[in-house]
Amino acid sequence: MSSSNLPPADPKSKPKAKPRTQVSKNPQKTSYSSNHVPIPEDFLSGPPPADAPPVTLEKIDWSASPLPENENLYAVVLDNVLTPGECAQLIRMAEDSAAGRGEDDEEAWRPAMVNIGQGWEILEPEYRNSDRIIWDQQEIVERLWQRCRLAPGLDAQLAEVDGSRNPAKGEEKRWVFDKFNKRMRFLKYQKGQFFRPHCDGSYSEKGEDGTVYRTHYTVQLYLNDSVAGAGGGEGAADLVGGATSFLSGDEKRRVDVDPRAGRVLIFQHSRLYHCGDDVVQGTKYAMRTDILYRLVMAKIKTSEVAEGDGQSGSG
Repeated sequence: MSSSNLPPADPKSKPKAKPRTQVSKNPQKTSYSSNHVPIPEDFLSGPPPADAPPVTLEKIDWSASPLPENENLYAVVLDNVLTPGECAQLIRMAEDSAAGRGEDDEEAWRPAMVNIGQGWEILEPEYRNSDRIIWDQQEIVERLWQRCRLAPGLDAQLAEVDGSRNPAKGEEKRWVFDKFNKRMRFLKYQKGQFFRPHCDGSYSEKGEDGTVYRTHYTVQLYLNDSVAGAGGGEGAADLVGGATSFLSGDEKRRVDVDPRAGRVLIFQHSRLYHCGDDVVQGTKYAMRTDILYRLVMAKIKTSEVAEGDGQSGSG
């Protein structure tokens, strides 16, 4: 991770407009299907190889960063979740999963679109410029979660999202960790490609039994090294740029998380303004999914209603 204070914008230049989705740009109703890809039994099915470094966890300390206003917001970096070899294997499987692909791996990738809700998407390359493969595969994301949870303390940190209380109805709402979302979005950024500043949105679904699920955290798995992520040095990596950058509202201050093969960045959807920096050289590969939480409704005991203030958590 790195941080910096960006130079002030040229006062003669036009101020940056916040990116807005333009619904008029030929919306497309989208659905995604994939080829069947056999998953090797030993792929991510246990701890990393014995000679691999251990999985580590580092919470971003916003108070000591250029973004102290994010102090109560959650973001954590896990390293060594996958080996570089496992990352390369996952990219190959993702390319094999792409429906309609030809002999050339490049044909597996399609321009990434912007979701505008209700199954509609648009192409907006001035805002989001990259290629993508979408692959729904629950087994792989479950194995990925088992690797992630080797990081000390992660289980407890993600176990529950604060909900709310309604004393008038005697009800309490809680969101309890359920699983990683099966929808994997593999991302490929080449020279000059980017994802402009935004906050991630949540996704909700309802199970057959009526249970409500909602995502609250983004999971970003980096699948190759950048020069900065690999620690610099000649020949360390080909990728220059492509950091995930958390930004201040005026976009003048930032905290960067640099791509490193096997690194996982987990952060809350709400209020964390960020971008995918321009790739200056080489190609960036990453996979993004989310964490689904299950809605649990509980009755509040009469004594708790009388003693409490009707509030729960920090939001």
